[in-house]
Amino acid sequence: MYAVGDYVVKANKGVCKVEDITKLTIPNADRNKLYYLLIPLEDAGAKLYVPVEGVDQNIRPVITEAQAWALIDRINDIDAASIPDEKQREARYKEALHSCEPEQVVSVLKSIYLRKAERDAQGKKITAVDDRYFKIAEDVLHSELAFAIGRDKHDMRDVIAQKIK
Repeated sequence: MYAVGDYVVKANKGVCKVEDITKLTIPNADRNKLYYLLIPLEDAGAKLYVPVEGVDQNIRPVITEAQAWALIDRINDIDAASIPDEKQREARYKEALHSCEPEQVVSVLKSIYLRKAERDAQGKKITAVDDRYFKIAEDVLHSELAFAIGRDKHDMRDVIAQKIK
């Protein structure tokens, strides 16, 4: 169980602060069920209510600084996601982001990056789906890494590039 003040990662929302553990008082809500009130760091005006029960599927602790640097060091060793079926591409991207696992996010980023390079070589533009999910995945990954190592999210592309040359 997380405590008020803890920082967690919520799938598709990034790093969030556990602001409260409360019961919902809205109509038709189970008033005996506890919820985490999460405030995303990227959107302080948003409020996310996540049931405490079964939370393992929805949120996890933010990686530590040591884990963040270790992940950055392993980026070259993480395989690009293999997505042979075009019809399943977007579903695989969504699955990786929803997994809330940094390695899967890196795998998808690498896959999209390689696909973009291939399309560029053919004189084609990146697809809208690839472009959208690259931006989302990069933002999710950079937000957590920046939080863990105490850097600005916008510096992460350069930090990673310097580290994995």
